[in-house]
Order: sequence, then C-alpha cells, then structure tokens
Amino acid sequence: MDPDAVAKAFVEHYYSTFDANRPGLVSLYQEGSMLTFEGQKIQGSQNIVAKLTSLPFQQCKHNITTVDCQPSGPAGGMLVFVSGNLQLAGEQHALKFSQMFHLISNQGNYYVFNDIFRLNYA
Repeated sequence: MDPDAVAKAFVEHYYSTFDANRPGLVSLYQEGSMLTFEGQKIQGSQNIVAKLTSLPFQQCKHNITTVDCQPSGPAGGMLVFVSGNLQLAGEQHALKFSQMFHLISNQGNYYVFNDIFRLNYA
C-alpha cells in the first residue's frame, strides 16, 4: 500500500477521533507505546488516553496543514510528521502544533509506537 495514502488515512482517523471521541484513541496504542506531550513522557495505551482525556479543554478541532511520511525499518513501519492548527472551543486564535507518529505494522494494521506532540509558539 502507498505510504502517503496510509499516512493520510491514519491522520484523518486520528484527529477526527481525537476531536469527537478521545477515549476511542485507546485502540491506536499498545502497552509499549509512548507519548511525549509537551516534554512529559507517558507509556501504555491506558495512560496515554488518560492524559489526552484529562487535557483542560473538552472541545477542539484540528486543522491539518501538512503531512509528511517516510518508511521506517524493514518491518513496514512508518514515520508520520503532522503540522497544523488546533482550534479550542471559545478561543479566538488557533494554536499551532506539530506531532510525529512512529507507526508499526501489525499484521496489516498499524498502531502508534511513538507519539511526540508540541505546541509551536511564535
């Protein structure tokens, strides 16, 4: 399958799930997965989703600007780098963000092994 198509489909699924049903992200991670969120490291699918659902906003909308990907390793993994804007409900100005995912292929499906998120301050 075309890596760009896989990356695009993953990004659309991830952010639409994040925006509408954050607890639903649990199936995209495994116990060995790690999230670094603004410098804080969190490991394990349940801990990662607990962090994401505890963020100080309930409603948001991700608007993706760029998606770049590269194949990673002999087992069909993939690096996906995303940049965009995060619009929080009730806020006038969007926040710029960057996020990197290391996806691992598991019998034709992908899960997030590494996830690094940063807000970009100008």
